[in-house]
Amino acid sequence: MVNFPLPRLDKDEELRNLLKKYCRLAPGEIWIDTEKKHKIGCLNASEENEIALLMGKEKASLAVHDPPYNIIAFQKSNTGSFIDWCAKWINVTDRFTKKDASLYVWLGADQNNNFQPFAEFIIMMNDRKFKSRSFITMRNQRGYGTQKNWMSVRQELLYYVKGNPVFNIEHVYTEIPKILKGYYKEVGGRLTENLERSKSGNIRAGNVWVDIQQVFHLLEENVNGCFAQKPLKSIERIINVSSKKNDIVIDFFSHAGTTLIASEMLKRKCRTVDIDPIYCEISIRRLERLRKTGKTGWQNSNPFADEILNDRQLRNYLIEKGIEAPQKING
Repeated sequence: MVNFPLPRLDKDEELRNLLKKYCRLAPGEIWIDTEKKHKIGCLNASEENEIALLMGKEKASLAVHDPPYNIIAFQKSNTGSFIDWCAKWINVTDRFTKKDASLYVWLGADQNNNFQPFAEFIIMMNDRKFKSRSFITMRNQRGYGTQKNWMSVRQELLYYVKGNPVFNIEHVYTEIPKILKGYYKEVGGRLTENLERSKSGNIRAGNVWVDIQQVFHLLEENVNGCFAQKPLKSIERIINVSSKKNDIVIDFFSHAGTTLIASEMLKRKCRTVDIDPIYCEISIRRLERLRKTGKTGWQNSNPFADEILNDRQLRNYLIEKGIEAPQKING
């Protein structure tokens, strides 16, 4: 098995600069899918005029955003500045979603820093058109080890709506079999339990998701270099439940392109942006790879493997970082 990882791109500005010459988009540019399903923009999510170039007169039924926590364009910010920035892209989201729409926001709570920026974000949302529906926790199988605190094994997902959007209840069931009896109540004069009353033999997902595997390097969907990549299955669940086929789904922080890939697989039209050309290129390449090979990521390889093998400067830089590039890449 080829092992050809990349360092975290969000923490390696020099590597990003070396890779930019292989990117199809420069800031302000938009890539239109040849099959006319999707669009990717190298745009600023907080600038309404830029997003207008991507959306035109289109409006989305669903928004799925995974903003960098307390970081704006890779620069650390104080919580106040971060929330002011969030308010801008939330307002832009409102403009480019239908009157009946759903919004999901992945947002961290730093347990070593007063749980910022979680509470501040929630308070900011009180004055927006989107109304809260659920606070979802996705459980990670692998946590961060610590000897002086409880191990963190969760990711927070906030679910908001405006109007009366679709909620496809048939898609909320997991692959976990329903095996535990309980929840007794009387129906028609007879005491029944939940296995009898249920329409499905599987457990229904609640607001704690325990059935989704955290992305790590052994999974096919892994995209080396992308930190905190969201599992494809989590985005598929959101899209299945909160949209219909051919609906437009927007994602203002494309990163590894997971919303784009899920939209392609579930026959939705994705409009996604990222302020960094590197992540725009990764998203484009991931879509192209899916269509060509059926694979959802690069597992132990990386999106720029071929260029690195033929670019001495890039190759030498990675060697200096302790990463030895193989002679050739298979798959």
